[in-house]
Amino acid sequence: MSDEEKPDSDESRSEFTPPVGVPLPPAPESDSSTTSEFAAPTGVELPAGPEAEGSAFTAPASSASSASSAAYGAGSSGAGNAFTPPDGIPVIRLTKGVVPWQDRMRELVRMPVTERPVPELPADKPEAGPPVPRVLDLTLRIGELLLAGGEGAEDVEAAMFGVAHAYGLARVEPTVTFTLLGISYQPSLVEPPVSASRTVRRRGTDYTRLAAVFQLVDDITAHEATLEDSYGRLATIRRNRHPYSGWVLTGAAGLLAGSASILVGGGPLIFFAAALAAMLGDRLAWLCAGRGLPEFYQFAAAAMPAAAMGIVVNLYADHLPGATDLQASAVITGGLFTLLPGRALVAGVQDGLTGFYITASARLLEVMYLVVGIVFGVTIVLYAGVRLGADFDPEQALRAYDHPWVQLLSAMSLTLAFAVLLQCERGVLLLAMLNGGVAWTVYGVLHQQLGANPVVATAAAAGLVGLFGQLMARYRYASVLPYVTAAIGPLLPGSATYFGLLAFTQNHTAEGFASLTKAAALALAVAIGVNLGGEIARMFLKTPGSADPARRRAAKRTRGF
Repeated sequence: MSDEEKPDSDESRSEFTPPVGVPLPPAPESDSSTTSEFAAPTGVELPAGPEAEGSAFTAPASSASSASSAAYGAGSSGAGNAFTPPDGIPVIRLTKGVVPWQDRMRELVRMPVTERPVPELPADKPEAGPPVPRVLDLTLRIGELLLAGGEGAEDVEAAMFGVAHAYGLARVEPTVTFTLLGISYQPSLVEPPVSASRTVRRRGTDYTRLAAVFQLVDDITAHEATLEDSYGRLATIRRNRHPYSGWVLTGAAGLLAGSASILVGGGPLIFFAAALAAMLGDRLAWLCAGRGLPEFYQFAAAAMPAAAMGIVVNLYADHLPGATDLQASAVITGGLFTLLPGRALVAGVQDGLTGFYITASARLLEVMYLVVGIVFGVTIVLYAGVRLGADFDPEQALRAYDHPWVQLLSAMSLTLAFAVLLQCERGVLLLAMLNGGVAWTVYGVLHQQLGANPVVATAAAAGLVGLFGQLMARYRYASVLPYVTAAIGPLLPGSATYFGLLAFTQNHTAEGFASLTKAAALALAVAIGVNLGGEIARMFLKTPGSADPARRRAAKRTRGF
């Protein structure tokens, strides 16, 4: 055997060498292509990975620029898919004539910042940036007038946002509390914000001025008023005098008290006695205000003449010819109707229901102080009258309503007088008076004819007041307060408040607490009913962003959570 045919020794063969005739396996892949045991097998398609997380300081991708531009409207830069909700961003039409500016701006305020459309500026506006300090100053001045006039915090916030947004400030956030207004504007996410604030030190009731401010905001949000024009109109609004003089207001207070005394069973002589007492109280309150006394003492002083007149009627009614059945309690009750702070109560409850709890707490605390002032003034005089021999019967004023037409006219005249005291426009007086007549008719039918609980009847009547007031305000593109606040006058708990105070002066503590609790329940029923009626009107009317009323955004800051 030759050397070539001699088999190899065991040392010359490797145990890893395949035998003759067995094909070699494929060469192993290099280390650079080594796969993990978590890798998907060959031929299996992997799902798309998550999108890269963007930075807050980097402009979003423009992959969906066309879709986002359509959602934001013309002239908008839009946002990427990461910021777009699944059902798309609703189109908010900011032009005048579609819906009232309150709904337009309220919808924008409730939207997240990333979903808000950019401001729609007029085509002839210069490309230079807006004068930020002047715009913020104008916004705060307008908000101050609205808040001082008794407007709700949500509408004040919407108005401030609308003014700033109309003049080109996109990233702006207004803040409203009871006495402090603030606004912050951030030019971009990498620039420091600009903030300004304003304190509301004086508050007064003038719904004519409030209507003028609403019209100004409407024109600003529709781009029909330049910055200079807005400053000029705002100065004119501030300089305008009240539509009614002081003596007209005093006469209106007398008419209100006399009409309220008819509602609780008084006659002609009681009407004039209550009117005279209310006018004396109004002049006394003007005198205290001129001396710089706080409102607490003004209300206490204004409540004393009505209580004193009730004592005089109780002690000397028998000496008047043909006056054998005069009701002194009706005189005092009529005087209380002119002082109960229904406007502040409705505004406070509305702020609480819409999520502005700090402002609501402050407003309700103000109501409590004013009511305590009224209680203080009436109780002192009633206590003195009881010591002098006055005999007040708690059941004297609870007379059946034998003349519904007379009391309906009294309720309407009470509403008219209340509207004058609120300085409403002359064109609003008739509508407010009719709304008050509807409220009293519903209350009388439910409580007197059907025997319903007075709290339930009051809430139902107040709900219709809010519903009709909201419809009137939307029809005229104005504030709802002039149509609502005066109309709730006949529903205010004047008699329950008086009976509670009378029970305390006669040492009937349990009856006094029960009557004052009933008065508080009636007051809350009025406020909640008015707010609920307005919300029902807005729920079924056209709102921006969606044709479906069920998709209207909630007013709570927590978005329902």
